[in-house]
Amino acid sequence: MMHLDAFRVVIAGLALLSGLILNGLTAWWLLRLASLHAPPLFREYRTWAIGAAVLIVALTAVGGGYLTYLGMRDPRHLPDSLSMIVAAFMLLLPFAVSFAGRRMAGLGGIIPVDEPAGREKSRRMSPSGRPLRGGPTSPQAGK
Repeated sequence: MMHLDAFRVVIAGLALLSGLILNGLTAWWLLRLASLHAPPLFREYRTWAIGAAVLIVALTAVGGGYLTYLGMRDPRHLPDSLSMIVAAFMLLLPFAVSFAGRRMAGLGGIIPVDEPAGREKSRRMSPSGRPLRGGPTSPQAGK
């Protein structure tokens, strides 16, 4: 256990890097989702949204690295319960945020699934074989 201090620093640095990458990718995906689903709102508050995302990602990554460093201070109690809880939280946080973002965007759960064949929206066709748009001038308007 003579190299525990160096090991603590390396593991804390790797926890910081892991938090930056995993949470950064999740934040990037959420910002992209926001830009696709609410373009005018995202354009107006783009700087604030990116700033908040960077701040949240940095704080969670630094917090995870620091708490991992603190959790490895006693060589007689390794793995420490604090380190294990922080590691589990840091790994589950991006998945939970992605799941919540997909649910709020109406995309379903974690794995995207195509609609079953029976539930697809049927398109009405005109006599010429082109799909009808259903606008106010279409033959189907008012029906």
